[in-house]
Amino acid sequence: MERESMEFDVLIVGGGPAGLAAAIRLKQLAAEQERDISVCLIEKGAEIGAHILSGAVMDPRALTELFPDWKERGAPLNTAVTEDKVIFLNETGGRQVPTNLLPDCFVNHGNYIVRLGNVAKWLGEQAEALGVEIYPGFAGAELLYDETGEMRGAVKGVATGDMGLTREGEQGPNYQPGMELHAKYTLFAEGCRGHLGKQLEAKFSLREGVDPQTYGIGLKELWEVPAECHRPGLVVHTAGWPLPADTYGGGFVYHLEDNLVAVGYVVGLNYSNPFLSPFEEFQRYKTHPEIRKYLEGGKRLAYGARAIAAGGLQSQPRLVFPGGALIGDDAGFLNAARIKGSHAAIKSGMLAAEAAFEALGAERQRDALTAFPAAFRSSWLYDELHKTRNFKPYMKKGLWLGSLLFGIDQKLFGGKVPWTLSNTADHTALKPAAESTRIDYPKPDGVLTFDRLSSVFLSNTNHEEEQPCHLQLKDAAVPIAVNLAKYDAPEQRYCPAGVYEIVRDGENNAPRLQINAQNCVHCKTCDIKDPTQNINWVVPQGGEGPIYQGM
Repeated sequence: MERESMEFDVLIVGGGPAGLAAAIRLKQLAAEQERDISVCLIEKGAEIGAHILSGAVMDPRALTELFPDWKERGAPLNTAVTEDKVIFLNETGGRQVPTNLLPDCFVNHGNYIVRLGNVAKWLGEQAEALGVEIYPGFAGAELLYDETGEMRGAVKGVATGDMGLTREGEQGPNYQPGMELHAKYTLFAEGCRGHLGKQLEAKFSLREGVDPQTYGIGLKELWEVPAECHRPGLVVHTAGWPLPADTYGGGFVYHLEDNLVAVGYVVGLNYSNPFLSPFEEFQRYKTHPEIRKYLEGGKRLAYGARAIAAGGLQSQPRLVFPGGALIGDDAGFLNAARIKGSHAAIKSGMLAAEAAFEALGAERQRDALTAFPAAFRSSWLYDELHKTRNFKPYMKKGLWLGSLLFGIDQKLFGGKVPWTLSNTADHTALKPAAESTRIDYPKPDGVLTFDRLSSVFLSNTNHEEEQPCHLQLKDAAVPIAVNLAKYDAPEQRYCPAGVYEIVRDGENNAPRLQINAQNCVHCKTCDIKDPTQNINWVVPQGGEGPIYQGM
C-alpha cells in the first residue's frame, strides 16, 4: 500500500515543552504579522503529556516570555517553592548545607513545583487554540530526505510508523501504512536520546568536535501522604547515601499541592559497577529516616523512569542541519546543576521557531537555520548553561571532591573559570564483573519499597505484543557471549522496568536473553548504557508505552 502524504510549513516531532513552545511561538508570530503558516506537531504518546516525566521544579522565566499572562490563562503552576533543603546523607542521618553556602543554581526562590505532564497538556491546549494541528498517537518512525533538486539530501519530514505489523515485520490483517509528513522545516523535540535525533547526528556529523553526551537515569514516584507529613512548597535535594562516594547521583522530595509528594532518584549512567541497580538504589533511598518521614502512612500513586541528558554545553551537538533543527533534550539543553530542563526546552523551542519563521518569510526552505544557534549564543539560556558547564565533569571526581570543586567554581568564580572539562561516553565506564563488588539489595516490603513489576503496573504501560520488537539487537549473540560472560548481564539491573531477563532453557540449561518489550517505559537507558552498544531503541507503534498521569 502506498503511503499518503501531507504538506506543512513546519513539522514538529515531539509534544513535550520544547515542541509545544516552538509550535506556539510560530503561531504567535504568524498572528502578529497577519501571515498564515501551517504547523503540525506529532506525539508518539497516546495523548499530550502521556510520556512526560520530570521532577519537577520549574523556572517560569521562559514560560513568562512565551505567555506573560500564564497565570490568568490558568497554567498549572500551583505550588510556589517556599523552602530549600540540600542534605548530604549518611546511612543513618545527614547534614544540611547552610542556605548561604548554596550555589545560586541550588536556590529555587521564584520557582514552582509542578507536574510537568499537566503543564505539557496545558501547553497543548494553548497550541490547539492558536491553530496548531496536533496528532497524538503518531510516532515519527523514519526520516525523509529530498531526493532531487538543490536541496538534495536535506530533511523533508518524517514518516509515521506502520500499524498492524506482525512480530516478523510482515503485514498483518489490520495493516495500515504510515503517513509521510513533509515540511519546509522539521524541528525534532523527541526528548532525551531521541531515536531520530541519533540518526540525524550520525548523518550530518553533528557531534564532530564535541564531547559525547553523558546521561543519568531519573526514577520517580508520586505519593499521596498524610497531612501531617506534607509541607507544600518544600524542596529537598540530597546527595550521598545510598550510593558510594565515587558514583554520581542524588535524590529529591518535592511537596506539591493536595497532599502530593514527588520523590525521586537520579543515578549518573557513568557508574562502573555492573551489579549496581538504579531502581534498587531508589527503593533503598526511601528507607532513609530523612526521606521516609515524608512518606510513612502514605500511598504510592504512580511510577516512572526517564533518561536525562546531563553533559552540558560541551556535549551539545550542532543544532541545525539542512531542513531542520534539534531542540529541547533532543539536543541536551537540560541544566543538570539546576536539576531543571523545562525552562531550557521552552526557550530553545522559541528560538528555533523564530529562526524558522524568519526563513519562511524570506521564502527559504530546507536550508540550515543558522539564525537559531546564533540566537542561542546571545541568549540568557546560553549564559546559564555556560556557567554550570563543568558540573557533571566535576562530579565524576567523586561526591566530596566534586562538590568542593563545583562550589568553588560557582561561589568564588561565578561559573566564569577559564577551563571547560570534558565528558566521556557512559557505556565505556563499566568494569568487568570479576573486578567488581556484588551488591545485595533488600527485598521490597510492599509498603515503602516495591518491585519492578508492581511499579511498571502503576506507569500504565502497554504495548501490543503482536508487533516487531522495538528493542533491537544488532548482534543476537552479544548479550550472552559478551554481556553475560564479562559483565554478568547488567541490562537486568540498569533497566528500571524488568524488560531484560537471562533465562535458561533446555537440557543444557543454556542461557538466553529474554526481552519483555511490553514492560518498556521508554526511558532509553538500555540504548545508552549497554557496554557494547548492541541495543538500539526505536519507536513502537504510535500511542503505546506509559500513560503518566501528570508526572
